[in-house]
Order: sequence, then structure tokens, then C-alpha cells
Amino acid sequence: MWLLDLDNTLHDASSEVFPRIHRAMVEFLALELALSHEQADALRFGYWKRYGATLLGMVRHHDIDAHRFLRETHAFPDLERIVRRDRRLEHALRRLPGRRVVLTNAPLDYATRVVRALGIAGCIESIVSIESMRFAGRFQPKPSRAMLRRVAARLGVAPSRCILVEDTPANLAAARAIGMQTILVTGTTRRPRHAMHRLLAGSSRRIGLQVQSVAHLPRKASWGNARERRGAAHRPT
Repeated sequence: MWLLDLDNTLHDASSEVFPRIHRAMVEFLALELALSHEQADALRFGYWKRYGATLLGMVRHHDIDAHRFLRETHAFPDLERIVRRDRRLEHALRRLPGRRVVLTNAPLDYATRVVRALGIAGCIESIVSIESMRFAGRFQPKPSRAMLRRVAARLGVAPSRCILVEDTPANLAAARAIGMQTILVTGTTRRPRHAMHRLLAGSSRRIGLQVQSVAHLPRKASWGNARERRGAAHRPT
């Protein structure tokens, strides 16, 4: 089972998509909480760093309607124009054996539109978005270990039969901790060299494999040390 992150893994969201989402979040926080843009941006970043998603902080501390927040901060009337389609991506996904699921902290409507814009809808079994990452009435997005376990159970596979493909080491660390295999994608965005060094610093134990792009994913999950290989299947579900 291939669990594929969306933004900055399957496509480059850093150049235009993320900046616009961040601006929309700052505008939302500034209006809702009567903050300056500087204060709103600091709060946005603080919640993202603490919870893994700004949404969680807004819901927990300000009782904001989650669906309205997601809708207003991911409104892209021109999304299909700014998401760059690369036919090599579809080919790369089709060559992967087993099932392929997108696992993203983004909302479903946005994720569905991105998948379609990338031309890979036919390669993906389903999309697990942040709306479905709820337990006991609370959102639990990546890097929640409990959520990752529930996702695997919902898909009918053991964590050891899953491979999380991500650009975020913290999410990979959580997946690794519950027995998933992990792949870090480093080349989807044009990160400066010093940023890449910070990204990889201390992450060797969290990452089973590092690749430049999805096009470089292996057809078999056979990396890792001997103990890991004895305990995990060589072929993804």
C-alpha cells in the first residue's frame, strides 16, 4: 500500500499554492480574531508548528467552524492553471505495484481538484483528507500516530505493509514509529541547499529511503537493514 502525500510530494506547491494558502489563512485569522497581519501570521505558524495544521489551533482555541476555515483558505478558482501537469508523474505512479492512496492534511475538495489537474485520478484508489482524520470529535492529522494506525486499519492493511511517501520528516518519523516503511521526497520543490541540510538533519533514523522525486520510487520496498527486511513484506499491498 502506497500512502502518497500530495503537496510538495506529488507536485510543487511551494511556488504559488502554499503562499496563497498562507495569505488566505492570515486574512482569515486577522478578520476573525481582530489581529494585525503580523500577529495573525505568527499565530498561523505557531499553530502549524504545534499541531501539524493551523486548523487544529483554530478549532481548539477559537471554536472556528472547520469546514468554513478549510473552504475559505483553499479557494482556488484558477487551481487548474497553477498546478503543473507532468505526464511523467502518471507513468511513475502506474509502474508502482499495489494500491495507491493519497494521504493529505489538505481538504478533500482541494485535494480532488489537484489530483485531477495532475492527471493522476486514474492511478489513485482514494484520497484520505483532513476531514476524515477525526476521532472522538477531534481532528488528528499527520503526524498523528493514532491516525496513521486508523488509516491503515480502514484500508485493511497492517502498518508494515504501508509505505508513506512524504516531504516532511516529522510525518515520516511518526509512520516509522508504528512500523510503516518511509520514503522522503526531496526534489519536488526548489529548496536552497541550506534548507535541505536542515530538512535532513537528524532524520536518518526516520527515513527508510530518500529519493529526488516520485519518478524515482522503487518498484519494491526492499530497503532498510536486515532486521527490518525480515519483519516487513518486500512487496507493497
